[in-house]
Amino acid sequence: MAKNTDKNSYTIIFAIVMVIVVGSLLAGVAQGLKSKITLNERYEKMQNILYAMGVNGNEGDGDITFVSTAKVEEAFATNIKKQLVIQGDKVTEDPEAYLIDIKKEETKAKDPGYQRRLPLFIGEKDGETVYIIPMRGKGLWDAIWGFVALDKSFVVQGVFFDHAGETPGLGAEIKQRYFMDDFTGEYVMSQDSFKGINVAKGNNDPINENKTDNKVDAIAGATITGDGVTAMIKKDVKMYIPYLKSLNQ
Repeated sequence: MAKNTDKNSYTIIFAIVMVIVVGSLLAGVAQGLKSKITLNERYEKMQNILYAMGVNGNEGDGDITFVSTAKVEEAFATNIKKQLVIQGDKVTEDPEAYLIDIKKEETKAKDPGYQRRLPLFIGEKDGETVYIIPMRGKGLWDAIWGFVALDKSFVVQGVFFDHAGETPGLGAEIKQRYFMDDFTGEYVMSQDSFKGINVAKGNNDPINENKTDNKVDAIAGATITGDGVTAMIKKDVKMYIPYLKSLNQ
């Protein structure tokens, strides 16, 4: 006897079975890819840290070329000499400090009894020591993040920015080379005080010749994202200044 497939009960049962089957397949695929996804996330962090300190494959004016995934572990081990974790007055070495989730650390730090862990990466390029600081903030629509590399005089040696969902052609431009390159050579200090770097609308230095004004030119039409970058630098880099100052004493 043929089944009556026109019944509502048949449709409902069929839908439930398909949801279970498809859900199981997707869960299996996700589990199978989990280790690869985790590895790719590690590689991406390494690439971004290296990019900020100037270790990349950039050639042309607009190129953004990361160290390849095939070479990134070796490049990271070669160029990053130490990974530190600063927690209050305590500073320890941790070979996996780059895996610290700064978003989770920021959330935990809302508890007055918790001392936030601050990862710091000490690299060497062309015989000079650079200090790479991770940052995280908020743009117009979602999270923004990045890394800034400083030398011992608090001069920016390079940056890398990225975002979760800024507007294409506007706020999303923070990850473009022309914007990131403007930060190189800028000071985050003014005399002995931390000032950060302002993404300034109406800046009177559009080609960025003045490197001691604590300003870079804003992206047209992306004021809120630019303000987010400014706030992110001031909020996160500031936490590292006491330790970096202690190195110069």
